[in-house]
Amino acid sequence: MSVKVGQQCPVEKTVSLLSNKWKVLIIRELLIETQRFNALQRTLGGITQKVLTSNLKEMEKSGLVNREVFPVTPPHVEYSLTSRGRSLEPILEKMAVWGLAYMAEEELQLEES
Repeated sequence: MSVKVGQQCPVEKTVSLLSNKWKVLIIRELLIETQRFNALQRTLGGITQKVLTSNLKEMEKSGLVNREVFPVTPPHVEYSLTSRGRSLEPILEKMAVWGLAYMAEEELQLEES
């Protein structure tokens, strides 16, 4: 894959949209189902409210996540993936396949030592 001078690399663009582990894990969870903020925070485990809020805002701005507010008291907000966000599913599937192979190799190396 070649990139012309002054042109952004497509891999670089993808990495910038998925710039940290939390964004990838948020997408993983939202591929399963639409979730409310607190449920998403619980399933991710270890993410702070501030970090989750920041990541969701960035992902909404880049068109990966949809935020739907229901006009009730207390406020009810649900997060889901947009079609653009869902289009990342094959990438996450490939990452999972690669990760399983890597983990199996690690385990084999541990058994051999």
